[in-house]
Amino acid sequence: MKNLTPKHPIFWLNQAHLVNDIYTGMLNPIMPFIAGKLGITMGFATVIMSLSHIFSSLLQPLFGFFADNIVKRVFIFWGLIFTSVFISLAPASHEVWVLILCIILGSLGSSFFHPQALGLVVKFAQSDKAKIMGIFIAMGSIGFSLGPVISAYVTQFWGLAHMPYISVLGIFTAFLMFYLVPKISPLASDKSDLKFSKAFYDILSNRKLQILISIAILKTLITTSCSILLPFLWKSMGYEPFYIGCILFGFIFAGGIGSALSRTFEKKAGTANIFYISMISTFPLMIIFALTYKTFPFISTLTFILVGFITMLAQPVTMVMAQSVLPQYKSIIGGFINGFSWGIVAIFMSAIGFIAQAKGIIPVLLTVSIVPVVFSRLVKFLFITPVKE
Repeated sequence: MKNLTPKHPIFWLNQAHLVNDIYTGMLNPIMPFIAGKLGITMGFATVIMSLSHIFSSLLQPLFGFFADNIVKRVFIFWGLIFTSVFISLAPASHEVWVLILCIILGSLGSSFFHPQALGLVVKFAQSDKAKIMGIFIAMGSIGFSLGPVISAYVTQFWGLAHMPYISVLGIFTAFLMFYLVPKISPLASDKSDLKFSKAFYDILSNRKLQILISIAILKTLITTSCSILLPFLWKSMGYEPFYIGCILFGFIFAGGIGSALSRTFEKKAGTANIFYISMISTFPLMIIFALTYKTFPFISTLTFILVGFITMLAQPVTMVMAQSVLPQYKSIIGGFINGFSWGIVAIFMSAIGFIAQAKGIIPVLLTVSIVPVVFSRLVKFLFITPVKE
């Protein structure tokens, strides 16, 4: 860890991850206000946000396949440019179709960036890959947490029309990546002639990876449902954009801290217990939130932040365990754990948004938080089921 100086490529990959995820986190707190400007309902706005997650996440395994076969750093460079430019343009849109187009293109940029960045982190890591992966994921979570604060501040004090100016940070960082992340020569690369169908068959037919991908999906269900739906609840209660952004900052930043401390907790509590804590604790915490969000907002906010910490606690453990099963597919597996899981949840979020519009946000969140508890029994099979090679 002491070698991760500004001259080390992982240092710069961490910075790029932080900046990229600032943009991916910008839309959640301000979407209720974009929806109000364009005259669209919460249900339809949820569909638009689902498209964002589908294009930024569901396609990551596909781009991971290409990243594992392409030595050049093209994905981290152009991915960051697409994310920063088009996500920044989206809130200033005056037509729904322009908003959707910008969100799709910006989300594709994030989908380009993540798998190759995850693969390069593993490639450049020389020791304690779990801890280095935890820091890399934490940097993304920190960026994702800063996104709501930045976008909410600009929205409240400058207006949605000024959001495109934020793209400058991402463009500048992308050019830094081009000059400071070293090129990988074909001889130094562990690239092999991977076949698309074989790679996906090997991953999706592996029992251990099936379980790890399922766990990633279940935990993503919690974070996505909270970050998309709760801003609409808080807006209906009269909260200002910046206040909503600050609450989401606390939620996501706590998740980043959970990722950074994941390895420490794993050593003390054991790998299996980290999974159980992450999957089971969110339901009782969501009950506390439901009972306090109207009468004791401070307690509900702290509870909500704790949900973020607990949910992300097992993310680095999940990633490293998954990549160790079939190490020849590091970027593709990174795309499944970090992206595909978000994309699958996004498909369900389209329906969840309309259900929440009809039945209420709190009942939906309580129901959603039960699902990881029910499926937490999957964890034991990670440690008794032999890996299918």
